[in-house]
Amino acid sequence: MESNIKKGKIIKILGGFYYIQHGDTMIECRARGNFRKEKIKPLVGDYADFRVPKDKEHLGYIEKIYDRKNSLIRPPVSNIDQSIVVFAVKDPNPNYIILDKFLINSLKENINPVICINKIDLDEDKAKEIGEYYKNSGFKVILTSKHRDETVESLREVLRGKTSVFAGPSGTGKSSLLNTVKPGLNLKIGEISQKLKRGKHTTRHVEMIEIFSDSWVVDTAGFSSLDIKDIDKYNLKEYYYEFNDYYCKFNDCLHYKEPGCEVRKAVEDGDISELRYKNYLKIFSEIQEGDYKWNI
Repeated sequence: MESNIKKGKIIKILGGFYYIQHGDTMIECRARGNFRKEKIKPLVGDYADFRVPKDKEHLGYIEKIYDRKNSLIRPPVSNIDQSIVVFAVKDPNPNYIILDKFLINSLKENINPVICINKIDLDEDKAKEIGEYYKNSGFKVILTSKHRDETVESLREVLRGKTSVFAGPSGTGKSSLLNTVKPGLNLKIGEISQKLKRGKHTTRHVEMIEIFSDSWVVDTAGFSSLDIKDIDKYNLKEYYYEFNDYYCKFNDCLHYKEPGCEVRKAVEDGDISELRYKNYLKIFSEIQEGDYKWNI
């Protein structure tokens, strides 16, 4: 039977079917059995060759998965340019340790993180304070509210021309922001549990959404944990970019208790955020004690 091979991008996986975007067409595909034998699991975000039999215009078979520049386990996606790490000013209140862990997780996977402080209309002073904590961190920080058009536009500009994954705890407003960025998406929005002050998980599957031409986002459920086993106490400091501007007495200084530590001095002088440094020490201690499962 005649068929042809085309290349596209997997944008959704549901019920054992892979939905591939090819131009303006969406093709429903199955994966060949040899992927299972070779222990290759296609992911949302993968570029793939697929074959469509002539008698089945919209049902094809994946023949090849192209090499990935990166991939995540949770959410299971690949070829991501940046992560939009969304935390709310309040409802729920921000947990800065967890925020830093999201940043580290992104950097570990070679994904550029952008810090998005959302719901700023609830407490503008607090939003500015959070921005101050991270102003010297090396990460872009944007302040957003679905009720303020200028902040939504700043998020649109960050998203243009990129494939972005939205990350962060449940209830911080990820789906609400996306609904505002692209009216008509109608993503399901979870209400905050008044009892637990935590968001209910509302995203049921991983899917890429094209919000502009060549601009994709992944909306995902809040994570329950971050499992980072190959970061040790010796390389943790590499993920705190603001530390790199200081040269300590010892080249292998861990910025913990060593004498002549310029990073600790910079914290005392107010040049490095004390909150960021305390987060570093907390995570350092967790790693040292072998607590690699970073629960949220």
